[in-house]
Amino acid sequence: MKNIFFIAVLIFIAPFVLTTGIFAQLPHFLIPPAEFKAFDTPNDAGETVSLTWPASPSDAPDVFYVVYIDKNKNGAFEKEAIRFKSNTCYRTGVPEIYGHKKSNENYHYVQIFPRKVFNAETIDTGQVYYFKLAMVSEDSKIVLDTVASARARGNWLHTKKANNFLIMITLSAIILYFIVHARRNPNLSLRKISGLDAVDEALGRATEMGKPVLFVHGLTGMGSISTIAAISILGRIARKIADYDANLKVVNNDPIVMSVSQEVVKESYLEAGRPDAYNPDNVFLVASEQFPYVAAVGGIMTRERPAANFFVGYFYAEALILAETGASTGAIQIAGTDAYTQLPFFITTCDYTLIGEELYAASAYLSREPMLMGTLRAQDVGKGILIIILILGTLLASFGLTFVTHLFEAF
Repeated sequence: MKNIFFIAVLIFIAPFVLTTGIFAQLPHFLIPPAEFKAFDTPNDAGETVSLTWPASPSDAPDVFYVVYIDKNKNGAFEKEAIRFKSNTCYRTGVPEIYGHKKSNENYHYVQIFPRKVFNAETIDTGQVYYFKLAMVSEDSKIVLDTVASARARGNWLHTKKANNFLIMITLSAIILYFIVHARRNPNLSLRKISGLDAVDEALGRATEMGKPVLFVHGLTGMGSISTIAAISILGRIARKIADYDANLKVVNNDPIVMSVSQEVVKESYLEAGRPDAYNPDNVFLVASEQFPYVAAVGGIMTRERPAANFFVGYFYAEALILAETGASTGAIQIAGTDAYTQLPFFITTCDYTLIGEELYAASAYLSREPMLMGTLRAQDVGKGILIIILILGTLLASFGLTFVTHLFEAF
């Protein structure tokens, strides 16, 4: 009876004793991990060695893991490779190696860069490294007897990037198929883009009125994809201008863009068989600064009153000023940009606006070249496939099946 009473008292007072800090000064009782393994890190250039071990019941914020490294199995293991809190660094941080298993939360994982640890020493290629693991707290330390070893080797292939490779092969096959299909079927259908259908109307109006056509570049250089798209559109417009015997003026704020534009327009006149009609003075540099450029272009609009204005490229705060000035002269205005912050201004003040990717599709739409047509059609099919996968993945994820989300991870 006395034993039962004594046990009951211990059970009753134990929580109070532990929480009041009576045993706070006692040393930690550290339980070492059951195993400790080292292996060459897969899919790398041979710079790292991976270490893993199961979590210990003693893991806590004030307990640290310390990994010691040596080049000899019977060495002193005095060089510290890494030290970290025992409640961090888990396998969940490297899904490219261990996947997305729930059990990864119960295993620690670290990568060691041996050459960085032995920074001042010469290390032979193929050196085997030996590791020991220790648990350390403020007042306790325990070192595992296990000695893990591994050699860092480079890998020729990154197997976890196989998904990226398969996606690339699939999209490339689709593109090649539609290019061949476009060559066999020149009348390949594309979605109607009103702004591009109106190009002939705008150029025809300028020809009938005997007024020039003004092509305005954006403010970015040749390194911008929107400028490259604008140059391509300029070539198509210049070819039609040459056929119609109209007058084309191209304004620029970048000397490199101006040089490229001159060559493109010249080539278009040559293709049309009218090299004598090309005037290099019609493709000119206006100003290199933003608002002087806008003021100069606005002056050209008000003085020469072109019948058609094309604003194509990447624009900033000058977009509304240019478009409003052109609208006040009564010109047909067609704009195209991927600057989403300026699209509202162009949509409001221009007759037609190419929105976002329509700017990139314009070259294929106007030229009807099989290479461009096939590529454009393949991109649309690729986007359709991705939309279907997104919808399917959303539905599966709603039921707790998330494996689809991991198929497109770029490790």
